[in-house]
Amino acid sequence: MEESEALSAARGMRRAVLGDAHVDGATADPDPVAGEFEDYLTATAWGVWTRGGLSSRDRSLLVLAMTAALGRMEEFRIHAESAPRAGVSDAEVDELLFQIAAYAGAPAGSSARRVVTAVRRQR
Repeated sequence: MEESEALSAARGMRRAVLGDAHVDGATADPDPVAGEFEDYLTATAWGVWTRGGLSSRDRSLLVLAMTAALGRMEEFRIHAESAPRAGVSDAEVDELLFQIAAYAGAPAGSSARRVVTAVRRQR
């Protein structure tokens, strides 16, 4: 079965933002259901990144804010690591932490700050 153009574009965007190593690791499971699930995630979550209207930088900032607000720190970490590839500067992430704390609460902001600090130390 031939891959749709939309899924192909979503795969390309996912690789561009998260990097080959991350995507290869996430898609390495040989279980057919795992592959189907990864295709679903790619088509939905990364398909929206291929739409016009917002830059990858803006989408990255939005994902960081939403994952922090929802307390999804594992996903927040993945996107904090990849934010520079989407065009987000450290200064912008620092400012975003204040937005997160103000609108999602101090616990979310503090958790996000700890993740950002750890990510930067790993660089």
